[in-house]
Amino acid sequence: MSIDLAGLDLRLRRRSIFFYALGIALYALIIVVLYPSFKNDTGLDELFSGNLTFGALFGIAGSLTSPAGWLNANLYANFLPLIVLMVTIGYGASCIAGQDEDGTLALIATLPVERRWIALQKAAAMVALSLAVPIVTGLCVLIGRGFSLDVDLWNLVGTTVGVVLLGLAFGMLAMVVAAAGASRGAAIGVASAVAAASYLVSSLATTIDWLHSAKYASLFYYAVGDNQLEEGLSWPSVTVLLATTGVFLVATLIAFDGRDIR
Repeated sequence: MSIDLAGLDLRLRRRSIFFYALGIALYALIIVVLYPSFKNDTGLDELFSGNLTFGALFGIAGSLTSPAGWLNANLYANFLPLIVLMVTIGYGASCIAGQDEDGTLALIATLPVERRWIALQKAAAMVALSLAVPIVTGLCVLIGRGFSLDVDLWNLVGTTVGVVLLGLAFGMLAMVVAAAGASRGAAIGVASAVAAASYLVSSLATTIDWLHSAKYASLFYYAVGDNQLEEGLSWPSVTVLLATTGVFLVATLIAFDGRDIR
């Protein structure tokens, strides 16, 4: 029996995803259009050169007035991942714990399908939900070629992939916590806390010596923290992000299979 649970969840969230994508598109276009006014402003680089740690907190590495530096500081190192994580972590927690709390999950569990198939359908929906915001952002950045904001196409594609994989990894973490029996709020809290710690480690590792080695434990480092807009997304980074997501997916399937549904 074929039951499109993923499609149902996507239809329920189509409006919110549309407005997320619309909002990020408008923001990205503003960043693109503003770049010509700042690209020759050496004062911006001087402002943060005296306090590299403060700049690192905002994703500033290298020249803020270069195309890659401008996009990292205003989009890819902070704001874009934040929006994607809001989408994936929110869905990862609500698709199991949230639906359990409102009684929907109990109805779904009575369907003639295995629980693991239900979890896989929800994971598939998360993949689809994670795509819209990064892709729309990438398309808006391409418009920047007409505003002197020129970045390598394949590096942009790689960074977009990195953001998607980052969102999936933390979204699956939220789903694991929810599948293990935690409430929606607890699942969001745990995944958000780990994501925040990961961001801080990746950002500050460039300026704080004792954090340098810790960056390899940060998913942000593999997705957006290793100068991906200039160097591209490396295959080892893709492997780490995919492997982490895969581990969380397997854990979700196991945990959800034994979850007590109210």
